[in-house]
Amino acid sequence: MSVIRIGLSSWLDKSLLESGLFYPPEINDADGRLRYYASQFPQLVEVNSTYYALPSERNAIYWNQRTPDDFIFDIKIYSLFTQHPTEARSLPRDILQQLSQEAQAKSRIYLNDVPPELTEEIIARYVSALRPLHERGKLGAILLQFPRWFYPRRDSFAQIEWLKEHLGDYQAAVEFRNSRWLDDRHRDSTLGFLRDHGLAYVCVDEPQGHPSSVPPLAEVTSPELSYVRFHGRRAETWEKEGVTVQERTKYIYSPAELQEWVPKIEHLTDEAQEVHILMNTNYEDHAVRNARQLKLLLDQAHT
Repeated sequence: MSVIRIGLSSWLDKSLLESGLFYPPEINDADGRLRYYASQFPQLVEVNSTYYALPSERNAIYWNQRTPDDFIFDIKIYSLFTQHPTEARSLPRDILQQLSQEAQAKSRIYLNDVPPELTEEIIARYVSALRPLHERGKLGAILLQFPRWFYPRRDSFAQIEWLKEHLGDYQAAVEFRNSRWLDDRHRDSTLGFLRDHGLAYVCVDEPQGHPSSVPPLAEVTSPELSYVRFHGRRAETWEKEGVTVQERTKYIYSPAELQEWVPKIEHLTDEAQEVHILMNTNYEDHAVRNARQLKLLLDQAHT
């Protein structure tokens, strides 16, 4: 029977911490928060910090030690590898010093600012840092979230293939933020490409009606894993410039809205060994409430 894991897209989100609505007041350090999180959501969390900087082996060992044996970490890949602007200072210092003077002078860089040999070194360090999690069976998927300016073109497919190759034996899941990948013209080729390369398609629930809006499809492209992310349905801020992530995803799903996904998730469990469900409604304790409500609905559906 397929395993359903439900968790949050971060256990240290600033808005969640500042709200005081999840962690007890006496739990105020990183060690205590991870342990408490795992007591409330004992199966899964998504690590968002690895989008902003490379992970460290030290953190991977730390996460191993402070979570149950069956706990899984899904890891968001470093922004540089998914064509996002990346803070230059987030690069390891020795790597940064080898960039051209022009690139070093920039506050944010893109992948094409980094020579191929350095790109190879950066991803090798990324993979190596997560090896302790993988060896303990706690590494779930590497989340490849591409931006809305990432279109279905030959070079885009090549970039995904490159990542798949360099991640080696790590499972990867692909999230698109451009509707063209799943439109009538491209849907079959997109899903077929993911199946052919053993990549999990990230099903999403998000605001509709924008160029970046991906429809809420329940599709499985990897027999090992199905991956679902809930971003809320706050259409007015989804593509608004200058708003925080918390404002963009400030949304509470109603029970009826979550219920829409119960049969979809049951379909996913028929085709994948595991289903990972992540709540990315990053305002105060909205994700906590959403995740608990969805778990209740799924439990009720199986009783």
